[in-house]
Amino acid sequence: MKQLHGLVLGDSSQNLLVLHGFLGMGDNWKTHAKRWAEQGWRVHLIDLRNHGRSFWSDEFNYEVMSEDILQYCKNNGLNSITLLGHSMGGKVAMMVASLHPQLVNRLIVADIAPKAYAPHHQSILAGLSSLDFSMLSKRQEADHHLSSFVKDIGTRQFLLKNIYRVTPTQLGLRLNIDVLKNAGETIGSSLPSTLSYKGKTLFLKGEKSGYIDENDALSIRYHFPEAELITIPNAGHWLHAENPKDFLNELEQWLSA
Repeated sequence: MKQLHGLVLGDSSQNLLVLHGFLGMGDNWKTHAKRWAEQGWRVHLIDLRNHGRSFWSDEFNYEVMSEDILQYCKNNGLNSITLLGHSMGGKVAMMVASLHPQLVNRLIVADIAPKAYAPHHQSILAGLSSLDFSMLSKRQEADHHLSSFVKDIGTRQFLLKNIYRVTPTQLGLRLNIDVLKNAGETIGSSLPSTLSYKGKTLFLKGEKSGYIDENDALSIRYHFPEAELITIPNAGHWLHAENPKDFLNELEQWLSA
C-alpha cells in the first residue's frame, strides 16, 4: 500500500497528527508544529493523497483517506495519537476517530462541521486547472494568471505554495488537479449518520467564518457527545493563520487540561 508523506518534528512519545485542508499541505502548519515540538510533542505534518508530496490516486473520498491515516500510523508504530484536522482534514479526522476510536486519544477539528456542504471551490479549481506550465515559467506569471479567477491575494498565496520546480526550468503543480477539480461533491459530503466518537473532542470555529453556524451544535454533539465548541475571535476559515495567538492559546489550554 502506498504511504502518505509526513514531515515529523520533535522526539516524544506524544504523537500529534495534523491534517491540512483542501488544496493545502502539511507544510502549511510548519510554524505551529515547531512550537508544539518544543512543548513536548512529536508532530506529524501529513500530506493527504493527491496533495503535497503524497501519492496521486483516482480514488478520492473520506473512507480511503481515513484508511491512509490508519496505514500511516501502522507503518510508524503509532498506537495512540492526538488528531488535529482543518476543513477537509477535519472531516478526515472525524472519520478516523469514529472508525478507529482505539487509536485516537483526543480529536481537534478546526472550522468544519460533520454536515454536508455545497461545492464552492469552482473558481479556484478552474484557475488551477487552466495553469499551462508550458507557457508559465515564473511563479509571478502563475499568480497573474490566477488573479483572473481568485481576487483575494492571501488565497492566491496559499494556492501558489503548491507550485514547485520539477526541473530548474519547468514548473509543476503538486496537486492532482485532474482528480481534485471533480471532487466538490466528495469534499462536501457529510459524516455518515451511523458514525460517532465518544472521546475528548474540541471544535474550533472562526468568528467570521460561515463553516460552522449556531445550528450545527446539535449535529456536532450527536456525533461527538464529549465535544467542546470554542470560537476564535477575529478569524475566518483559516483561523490558525488569521488569529494564531488565540487559536494556539485555546488549543494548548485544552490539550493541557
